[in-house]
Formats: sequence, C-alpha cells, structure tokens
Amino acid sequence: MTNIAIIGFGEAGRIYAQDLASQGAQVTVWDKKFLSAEGDALKAQAEQVGVQPAGNLALALTGAELVLSLVTAGNALAVAEQAAALLREGQTLLDFNSVAPETKRAAARAVAQGAGRYIDVAVMAPVPPKRLATPLLLGGTPARQIAAQLSELGCQARAASEEIGAVSAIKMCRSVMIKGLEALTTECLGAAQRYGVEDAVLESLHASFPSLGWQAELPDYLISRVAEHGVRRAEEMQEVVKTLQDVGLAGTLSQAIRHVQADLPAQLSAHHLRYLDVVPFSWRAVLTKLAEKP
Repeated sequence: MTNIAIIGFGEAGRIYAQDLASQGAQVTVWDKKFLSAEGDALKAQAEQVGVQPAGNLALALTGAELVLSLVTAGNALAVAEQAAALLREGQTLLDFNSVAPETKRAAARAVAQGAGRYIDVAVMAPVPPKRLATPLLLGGTPARQIAAQLSELGCQARAASEEIGAVSAIKMCRSVMIKGLEALTTECLGAAQRYGVEDAVLESLHASFPSLGWQAELPDYLISRVAEHGVRRAEEMQEVVKTLQDVGLAGTLSQAIRHVQADLPAQLSAHHLRYLDVVPFSWRAVLTKLAEKP
C-alpha cells in the first residue's frame, strides 16, 4: 500500500484524494482551512471519501512516501518551504501547482536543503472530468521512477525532463493560450451582448472556426471556467507573467488576461452571487445579470 499525503483540499485535491484512495492508497490530507470556521465540514468531506484529515502539516506528512502539493499558485512556494523542513529520507514532494519555472526551482532548492526529494509536475488539462487520467508531465532527477509509481496508481503520468522548471515552462506557455481564450471569449461576448449583436458575432466565429463549437457549448464552457476559477486562474496568470518576464518578455497580454480572469468573479461577488448560484451555467443569463447595477 502506498502512503500518500495531499496538501490542499480544493477541487483538484479532493479528486486526487478520493481517486487515489479508491486505487488502494492510504491517503492523508491537510488544508489550512481545516483550522477555519469551515474546517469541520471539510474534514467530514474527507472522511466521506475515505481519506484521513490531519491536524497539521507535520502529521499529514508522517509516513507518507509521496506528498502531493495542490494549493493555489500564491501559496505554492511557501508550502514547499514549510514541507521541506519536515520531509524525511524516502519522501518526495510532488509540486502540482501552476507556477513559474523559477518558482519551482526555488521550491526545489528549499527541499534540497532537507532530506526529501522534489518533483516538478505540470497538470496539462483541467482535473475534472478526466480525474486521474488527466495528463501529467514530470520533471526532476527521479521523474521516471515517480511517473511509474503514479501510473501504477492510475495516473496518466509521463517523465518529460530531468530539469526542474522545464515541464512548468510548457504549462505556463500553454496557459497564455488557454486562459487567454477564456478571457477573450468573456470580453468578446460581454461586449457583443451589450450591443445586442451576440448572435451575429457567434455566427461569424463559427464561420471562421466551424469545428470549435461557437454556436454550441464552447462559450458556456469557457466563460464558466472564468466564473468558477477566475480567482485561482488570476494567480496562475501572475506566475505566467513572471515566466515571461524571466526570459525578457513583457507579458503585456498575460497581465490583461489576469485582470479579466479576476474581474468576472469580482462582479459575481458584487452581485452577491457565488458560482453555485448560477449553475447550470448560461453565459447569456450570467452576463445579463452582471450588466445590471448591483
């Protein structure tokens, strides 16, 4: 039985915890929200899916062979630094977080000062709906060994580089396009709707790119991702900006994408709405509501 600790019990953390436990792993989870007002409810959710909530980070790591960090981009380095002092020989920190290559290298340097090992993991698609089948690229000296372990547990993991930061560079550059398409769609259709020309715009987009689904589910999907995950995606885009600036690029468009990703959830909040309040999601209905004064 593989002992696994998961740091972060958000959407991705819940999925990996539940599915790895169903594959026979012994899974312990830790999230700093366990200490908040919602902590008891989160711990109950963990127990319901067959995983053990820990009382603190040190307890979560005790006995774990693999430690998966699935936190927000803004917390990724701090979590790696906190875990570094606690890791023992034979324990490996898998950094699943979407951050700049240099942020991953800083995390790896912190872990190298202790007894544990570090793996750079790039998550190359949304974790839902594929769950454990979501493609993962691994980087670092033990990447082949860890990829084999993850594959035995049902993950779609592939060792892609021995260099820390390389797979994250792939992920960050991809995010310019993926998060950018979400932001462009949100801004494009938001403006088109206010001018009353959204159907004509969608027809034109379909004529240019007929295979993408502009007159079907694609707009709802892209804009819903911003509505649900825009705060986290904005943090990721800040790391994308860092990725670009670290190699001498301005990252001007990526900075704008960050603002659009953050803005839609902020508008929902201003209207006293949560994402769950607008599910099933209709971009037309949501953007119409947000056009009203809160």
